[in-house]
Amino acid sequence: MTHPATFAQLDPPSRLLMGAGPTNVHPRILRAMSYDVIGQMDPEMTAYMDEVMALYREVFRTKNHWTLLVNGSARSAIEAALVSLVSPGMKVVIPRFGRFGLLLTEIVHRCGGIPCTVDVGWGQVVDPALIEAAIIEHKPGLVACVHGDTSTTTAQPLEEIGRICRKHDVLFYVDATATLGGMTFETDAWNIDVATAGLQKCLNGPPGSAPITLSERAVAAILKRRHDEAGIATGQAQGDGPVIQSNYFDLAMLMNYWSPARMNHHTEATSMLYAARETARLVVEEGVEARVARHVRAGRAMVAGLRAMGLKVYGDDATRMNNVTGVWVPDGVDNARVRQLMRDDFGIEIVSSFGPLTGKIWRIGAMGINARKDKVLLTLAALDSVLASEGVALNRGAGVDAARAAWDAA
Repeated sequence: MTHPATFAQLDPPSRLLMGAGPTNVHPRILRAMSYDVIGQMDPEMTAYMDEVMALYREVFRTKNHWTLLVNGSARSAIEAALVSLVSPGMKVVIPRFGRFGLLLTEIVHRCGGIPCTVDVGWGQVVDPALIEAAIIEHKPGLVACVHGDTSTTTAQPLEEIGRICRKHDVLFYVDATATLGGMTFETDAWNIDVATAGLQKCLNGPPGSAPITLSERAVAAILKRRHDEAGIATGQAQGDGPVIQSNYFDLAMLMNYWSPARMNHHTEATSMLYAARETARLVVEEGVEARVARHVRAGRAMVAGLRAMGLKVYGDDATRMNNVTGVWVPDGVDNARVRQLMRDDFGIEIVSSFGPLTGKIWRIGAMGINARKDKVLLTLAALDSVLASEGVALNRGAGVDAARAAWDAA
């Protein structure tokens, strides 16, 4: 066994991350993470926290005051949202069209909720009429839905679901991990009560901080369960509902932490807050609409290139995510070997999928700093070379030409 004293200084390889996330991190965000750590109650730090709240209101397209960060990867905010909203015995309607609908089901179950699922095949989307029927049948307290499920590269339309939830006075939670900053997402206009994301996909940051936004309706429901930790309680009124079954992910206490009261809850992940702040600054500088348009352009070019090569693209054009494209692995091709050759020979990462799609499709992303013409063309050229070397009959060079034309046609 190698002795720890012999471990070398970190020197990770340079990769072009064209999978389903994470993506390469913008240099400005990396620089922001290198700044000095200061205490979480330092006035400079609390001012940064307030700026983060304002910035992410723009990113989420919301006026929600309670728009903040959960320390952890994207899943931390998913769990914070569900553990704070789902009380034991609560019914939750969950549309499921891929891996991450199954994840929401598991977390709801762990929270003591009762999942009421609306299932379609992987890669399809759920008819809002089926969701309304489930609401009428089960009378849930919450509908929980994934926006873009990277396992299937499919995006669920949300606007009609939000209208239905408001009509029936049901809270609506959306996991926007894979889409925020790369697809149109309108928190307020779509009647979304809680939305969560992560930095590591279209937002172009590192994993480790998770933005969340809460409507006043959601805040009222959460505060009914307020139960401050004894060591930091200040005598404020507590809720009369069931105690939230997590301390770290208790959104009632996190709101107090991000409020002017600054009730100490945990040590803020300072460097990640710097990263999240710079991430949102980049989005706002570019403009949310312009950023989405760039991801649309990159996705369109990727699809055009893959098809011109002679490959079969997975899923439905009408509901495909902008930022991740699935492509069927050709018959007789070793999917893992192709991914290894892409990585070893070209320094490019693409990935497979999960569940029934394991080993059957490659997922190729173009997100954040990688949603650019040159990155799309490099990836297609590398895939052309690798597949040709593996004996796949292709229209050599056609993919790059088609992608260039598709990009320039925008």
